[in-house]
Amino acid sequence: MAETIKDTLHIARNPSAPRTFSQKYWDGTREKKVLLQYDNKSGKYQFYPRANSIYNGRRSVLEWREVSGKGEVFTFTIARRAREPFRGHEPFFIVLVTLDEGVNVMANVVNCSLEEMKIGLRMKPYWHPLPDGTNMLMFEPDRG
Repeated sequence: MAETIKDTLHIARNPSAPRTFSQKYWDGTREKKVLLQYDNKSGKYQFYPRANSIYNGRRSVLEWREVSGKGEVFTFTIARRAREPFRGHEPFFIVLVTLDEGVNVMANVVNCSLEEMKIGLRMKPYWHPLPDGTNMLMFEPDRG
């Protein structure tokens, strides 16, 4: 019998407590937009949001840019044992997606079977609503 992977959508999640340097990211999720910090001196993106550039340590070179949020599976694992609040919702995917802009984002996956999941699978954003009006970025296969 094939193992059924769960999607973790029924787990109660608390909104993030944004810091001043991550507020724009979370504001973007209200409109289901993926916003990344872009270092205009190095020409590279960074994720997760930080106060300073990871490439040169400067704050002044960072700007926010909207991206598609599409990418491909770099690696994944199947969580078969978990702590609260995930306990009892196993098994589920934890994935590292390399966005087309070159940054890696760790998240849960929805609407994906064990048979379909593989390294290199194209993914697109899936937005899971949170109680404060923000949305949590998750991923699902990009079948289009």
